[in-house]
Amino acid sequence: MNKKVKNTIVFIVIIALIIIGGWFLMLRPLVTFNQYEKQLEEAAKRYYELNQNALPTGNRIATVDMQTLYHKAYLKEDLYVPFTNDPCSLKESWVKVKKENGEYKYYTYLKCGVLESKVDNKGPEIKLNGEETITVDLGEEYKELGVKSVKDNTDGKMKTSDVTIKSSDVDTNKVGTYKVTYTAFDSFKNKTTVTRTIEVISKLKNAVKIATEDKGYYTGVNPNNYVRLSGMLYRIIGVEGENVKVVADMDIANVNFSGISSWLDYYYEHINEEAKKLLVKNKYCNMKITEETSNTTECASFTKERYAYIPSITDINKSLNENQDSFLKPGTMSWTANAKDDKTAYTTRNMFFGESSGKNYYADSKDYNYGVRPVITIKGDTLVVSGNGTKEKPYSFGETKSAKADTKVNTRYSGEYISYGGIIWRIVEVNDDNTTKIISWQNIQKDGEFLKIRDEDLKSNKKTYNPKNKDNIGYYINNRVSEFIDTSYFVNKNVEVPIYKTHIKYGKEVETKEYKVKLSAPNMYEMFSAQDSGNQNMRSYWLINSSKKAYYKGAITDVGVVLAEEVSNFDKFGVRVVGNLNEKVTITKGNGTEEKPYHITK
Repeated sequence: MNKKVKNTIVFIVIIALIIIGGWFLMLRPLVTFNQYEKQLEEAAKRYYELNQNALPTGNRIATVDMQTLYHKAYLKEDLYVPFTNDPCSLKESWVKVKKENGEYKYYTYLKCGVLESKVDNKGPEIKLNGEETITVDLGEEYKELGVKSVKDNTDGKMKTSDVTIKSSDVDTNKVGTYKVTYTAFDSFKNKTTVTRTIEVISKLKNAVKIATEDKGYYTGVNPNNYVRLSGMLYRIIGVEGENVKVVADMDIANVNFSGISSWLDYYYEHINEEAKKLLVKNKYCNMKITEETSNTTECASFTKERYAYIPSITDINKSLNENQDSFLKPGTMSWTANAKDDKTAYTTRNMFFGESSGKNYYADSKDYNYGVRPVITIKGDTLVVSGNGTKEKPYSFGETKSAKADTKVNTRYSGEYISYGGIIWRIVEVNDDNTTKIISWQNIQKDGEFLKIRDEDLKSNKKTYNPKNKDNIGYYINNRVSEFIDTSYFVNKNVEVPIYKTHIKYGKEVETKEYKVKLSAPNMYEMFSAQDSGNQNMRSYWLINSSKKAYYKGAITDVGVVLAEEVSNFDKFGVRVVGNLNEKVTITKGNGTEEKPYHITK
């Protein structure tokens, strides 16, 4: 065979392969697709033969989709995209029927992968006025922007009035995401629906204004003004300028008045980083006030800009109701931001006794340790993502997500609650060695009763807190308390006992003594060491703070006041404890709140 003949044969073979390939790759799929179209149309005809009441009258058009034909067994064979196991689209494929010249005419649209019928199947193009997502603030009126234009590939330009708009479910008095739908049909009854998203948001400052009927500040005992931030609970004082001032729901620690400013720097560092992004510096009222001017609601002197301070008398006065009650007057003695003179400053409480009975404020020595409730300022345009301001559902901003199961405790935040050993605890802080310091949120019980210990019971003559001395309250807490509470998740860790010359003052200890212990009493200057007057399981308790002067020891009384005088051997106090969780401890469930604390395992 010569070369020329051989080349001719090769050429013929190649052409034949191309024709065969074209048949399988192009012509055969088209033939199969056309067969499918006929099957779909025949199924539709059978459907309408048995359901003649579904046939259209006049100029109406009736449609039956392939999914209906399958489910009602008019179409018995499965239709697949040629050469694949992928089914043709059940929902997008349909048969329309229309009466023309006295007879019913059928129009079939089948979609199988890239193959689709040539019948008009596209609805009109709808263009909206404005954006597809619109943000509306809580309480604002939603104004419908409507449709800009409607155009169909067959019918051409259509009337915007032909578009059906459904927006009746938009409620701008309730935070949430709503949908407005715009629907149009062309002359062949092809449908197009476009959706606009309406996000009703609540900026904190506007939520406050609505809740306070535009006063901008809350009054009374429980005006539903709770906020959760950085795992801690706050109460809204009110709108100040463009921002919102809030106060801690309870005293965090007990601090002498002169030490509050520097202590607040310590407090601010325990707010998590995401929450700090929502805060702004503010100037807080700190003017001196006399007893004659203690009813003022105006301030004449302010601090420099800072992140945290404490409530002023002007804040409290604005919050008083007709009975002189306020959420800013706690059950414990708590400092206000205002001094009376160089030696005394004002405290507040929901009830004073004796000669101060009926008053809102009581002036006492700046050297004494009373409760401190930090005030911080949140950006007013911060979005409320959940909550309604009640204690059960406080306003929340989403900056602090609850931990998921298997999360380590040492990744969590100050203030979150933990349930362990039948006791509720709060996270004080995460230590440098990844252990987690926690404090019991109630006094310790033994045999179902709250412990009450006095030095005389321990036959102690030691004036400072000492976990190594068997006759000392420090020894009792570290060694005896562990006999009736679970301490298996705690580690031994060095603690410092701060010792003062006479009066216990923040940052004024003259020496510290270090002891390695598993449990200790709270330090009155650390987070959450103050008494929560709303916690019925928290009463008096010993503190770790000590004085060189005989019998000057740190202790908190039943009414939440730190003793400012000698503690006798006959004074009896309960026990709250501080411990440090092993770095391997993880969370099993819960969301870190007092109502749903984290449960843990090791």
